[in-house]
Amino acid sequence: MHPVYVRGSAYLTGHQGNQAAAEFQKILGHRGIMLNEPIGALAHLQLGRAYALQGDAAKARAAYQDFLTLWKDADRDIPILQLAKAEYAKLQ
Repeated sequence: MHPVYVRGSAYLTGHQGNQAAAEFQKILGHRGIMLNEPIGALAHLQLGRAYALQGDAAKARAAYQDFLTLWKDADRDIPILQLAKAEYAKLQ
């Protein structure tokens, strides 16, 4: 699944939201495999970013909420978590 994550991230960097969302959905479609993998949780965040890029705020908010729920007990000082919270706040 790591190549799928990298491909999705590359699509995000290239502002190709539809393709990025499709890649991250592949990861989320295999939750059993991704249980202990960090990219399983990060795929929710990246999916939110892809939806935001597409202009679908409702789906973006839902994906960000999924990520933030998974990371609710994480250290608040983790940069990716702080960034995700800031991006989520902009969607509100």
